[in-house]
Amino acid sequence: MAPQESNKKRKAITKDSVESDEVVLSDGTDGLEPGFLDSVLSQSEDEGSDGLESHTSDLDGDDIDDFEGSGDDLTSEEVPSDVNSGGHVPLKVNGSSESGPKLLEAIDVELQPNHVVTQDANGNPRYVYRDIDPVYDSDDSDAPETTNTIGNIPLSFYDSYPHIGYDINGKKIARPAKGEALDALLDSIDIPKGWTGLTDPNTGKPLELSEQELDVLKRIQMNEVPEDGFDLYPATVEYFSGKTETMPLSAAPEPKRRFIPSKHEAKRVMKIVRAIREGRILPYKPPLEEEEEDLDIKRYDIWANEAPRPDHPMNVPAPKLPPPGYEESYHPPPEYLPDPKEKKLWEEADEEDRDRDYLPSDHKSLRKVPGYDRFIKEKFERCLDLYLAPRIRRSKLNIDPESLLPKLPNPDELRPFPTTCATIFRGHEGRVRSLAVDPSGVWLASGGDDGTIRVWELLTGRQLWYVKVSSDEAVNVVRWRPGTDAVILSAAAGEDLYFIIPAIASPELETRSRSLLDAGFGYATSNPSSDSTKKTPAAQWTRPAAHLLESDVLLQTRLRSTIKVISWHRRGDYLATVSPSGQSSAVAIHTLSKHLTQQPFRRLKGLPQSAQFHPAKPIFFVATQRTIRSYDLSRQELLKIIQPGARWISSFDVHPLGDNIIVGSYDKRLLWHDLDLSVRPYKTLRYHKKAIRQVRFHAGGLPLFADASDDGSLQVFHGKVVGDMMENATIVPVKVLKGHKVVKDLGVLDLDWHPREPWMVSAGADGTCRLWM
Repeated sequence: MAPQESNKKRKAITKDSVESDEVVLSDGTDGLEPGFLDSVLSQSEDEGSDGLESHTSDLDGDDIDDFEGSGDDLTSEEVPSDVNSGGHVPLKVNGSSESGPKLLEAIDVELQPNHVVTQDANGNPRYVYRDIDPVYDSDDSDAPETTNTIGNIPLSFYDSYPHIGYDINGKKIARPAKGEALDALLDSIDIPKGWTGLTDPNTGKPLELSEQELDVLKRIQMNEVPEDGFDLYPATVEYFSGKTETMPLSAAPEPKRRFIPSKHEAKRVMKIVRAIREGRILPYKPPLEEEEEDLDIKRYDIWANEAPRPDHPMNVPAPKLPPPGYEESYHPPPEYLPDPKEKKLWEEADEEDRDRDYLPSDHKSLRKVPGYDRFIKEKFERCLDLYLAPRIRRSKLNIDPESLLPKLPNPDELRPFPTTCATIFRGHEGRVRSLAVDPSGVWLASGGDDGTIRVWELLTGRQLWYVKVSSDEAVNVVRWRPGTDAVILSAAAGEDLYFIIPAIASPELETRSRSLLDAGFGYATSNPSSDSTKKTPAAQWTRPAAHLLESDVLLQTRLRSTIKVISWHRRGDYLATVSPSGQSSAVAIHTLSKHLTQQPFRRLKGLPQSAQFHPAKPIFFVATQRTIRSYDLSRQELLKIIQPGARWISSFDVHPLGDNIIVGSYDKRLLWHDLDLSVRPYKTLRYHKKAIRQVRFHAGGLPLFADASDDGSLQVFHGKVVGDMMENATIVPVKVLKGHKVVKDLGVLDLDWHPREPWMVSAGADGTCRLWM
C-alpha cells in the first residue's frame, strides 16, 4: 500500500510542478535525456521544497480531492469565476489566478487579508503570507540580493540537481547558465570592470569585485596599508609630559645608589679634560655681533666726552630728565591715583619731605584739564635760580621713630607669669628682710626686724612655726637647704648663723635632717686640728642656747662680722656667707658635714656684696661694689672679671644654665650679662624710680626673672635663653606688680620663686609677705 500512496502523491503534486520545472530548465537543458529529467523531478518533489507541495505530499488521493473541493472555504477572499465552473475554485498555490488582478481592483485593498489560511500535516491552520512588493519608500528597497542559505555545504552536493540551493524564503535557486552560450555571450560583450573570471562558491555566479575591493587588492599588491587614510607614523603621545613640575610626587632626592658610573664615559671625559688642560680645546666664545655701518652716513656723538663746562650758548648739555610716567597722565590708571588717606598725608607733610611735587589726578578728557596752579610760582623760582643765587636743598632723613624701637612679642603670648596677689602673710613686727620657699614648694620661711623666723603654709598663708632667735639683732637672711632629702633652714641674725629643723616635716625626714647636722661633731672629734692653738678658727660651731634647742634650733655658727647673704651649693653640703663689714674675712665657705669654715680670700679689691655658686660647674662668683669676679675652685684661679658698669651692686643671680647673669644695682639699673659674649652687659634695663634690692631667676625651668625695688613694685620679665650661640637672649618686660607700701623710703626687700610653678613671693618693708600667682 505504501508504494501506491506514494505514487498517488507524486501524480497529484506533479500536475503543476512539471510545467514550472520545465520552464525553469528550458534554458540550457536541450541535451538531457527524458529519463534523467524524470528522475530529477521525482527526487526534487520527494524533498518537498515548495511550501504548498511539501505540506500536501503526505495526503492520499481522496484527501487531495477533498482539499481541492474545499477551496471556497480556504480562499474566502476570492470571488468565484463562472457558473460553468460548477462552484469549484481551483487550488492556487501562488495565491492568485488569471482573473485575480481584475477582481482585486474592484475590491477595497484595505479589506483584503494578506495571507491564505491552509492546513499543515497535523490538520492545524497554517497562514501563508503573500510576497511583499517593495516600493520606493520601503525599508527593503536597499536590501541586498538574495544569497544562498546552504551554509558550509559544498556545491558539489547539488551537481545532480537543477538548482544549487535555497534562498532565505525557502525557494530554489536555479543553476546559472554554462557552456558555449555563456562563452559566446562573454566574447560578444566587453569585460566589465570588476570581472575576475572566478565563480562565487555560494551562488555559482561569476565573482565581481567593487571598486573599493579592487582598490584594497591594489594596495596589497603595492605593499601598502589596505585601509585608506591610515597613518603609519602618527604623532607620538608621550606618557610623561616632560615638564618639570614645581611640586613632584616625591620631593626626596634621587639616591646615589641608583647611579652606576660608566667607565667609558669617564675615559672620554678625562680625554676632554686633558685636551682642555693642554690647550687643544678652547672654550666656546660666541661671535661678536657687529652691525654693518653705512659708510655714507656720518654720525657724531656730541655727548661722547661729556664734561662740566661753563654756561655758553654753544654748549648743549645732555638731556637728563626721565620720560614721564603714568602718574603724570591726565587720565592715569586707577592704581596710580591716591586714596583720601594718602592725599591727606601728602597735604600735611612738609614740602621738603614729600616724595613728589604733585598728586596724580584723573580727568575724563583733555579739555577738562585745568591750568597748572603752581605755574607762576615755579617760573618765579626758576627766575630766582637764574638771576639770583642758587639755593641748596636741605636733605632730611624721613625716619619713623617707632621703627627704631625693637619689635617685642605680645606679653599675652608669653604666659604663664604672675599677675595677681593671691595670699598676704601677716605676723611680723617691723620690716620683713628676707624670705625663701622650700624645695618642695609647700612652706615659706621669713625673717624680719623683730628677730623672729616664721614658717608659713604657702597656699593658705597660715603660720605653722616660729622662733625668736635674737632680741637685739634682726634676721637678715633665711635660706632653705637645697634638696628634698632633708628639711634644714639656715638663718643669719647678726654674727650668728643658725641651722634649724622646724617641726613641720615627717618624723623620718626630721631624723634624717638631724643626722646631717650632727655628723660634723663626730668629724671634729675624730680629726682634731693640730695647729688650733696657734691660729684662731674662722668660725665656731656649737650648740645654741637651751631655749633655742627646745625651739628646734640645733646648730649655731658664730662669725666675726654681721652676715648679710647666705648661698647654698646645689649638693647641700656647702654654703657661702657674705659679711660686707668683715674685710678679709667677709666671704666664708662652710662645710656642713665637717663643721668646717674656710676663708678663701685674704684680700678683696672692693667691698663684697654677694656671692653665688655656679649651678653646674665648680665656679664661685663674688660681687663687690662695681665688679663680679668668677673663680675656678678646682684650679683655684681667677677666670673672669665681669664689669656691669653700675655704681653700687646690690645683688645678682646666675641663670640655671650658667651662661647668663642678672645684676641689680642701687642706681636703679637692671643689667643682663651674657658670659659667652662679653664682660660688659648685654642689656641695661631702667624701669624703676628707686634702688633695686633683689633680683632672682626662676630655677624651675620657666623663662622668668624678676627684680624688687624700693619704689614698692616688682618687675617681671620674660627671659628666654637658647643653647644656640648664634641667637641672643630674648628679654621682654611682661608685668609690673604693685601692692607693698613704701615705709621710710624702703619698699620690697626680697623675693623668691616657687621651684616649679610661675608663682613668686615678696617681702616688704610694710611687715607683710605676698604670694603672686
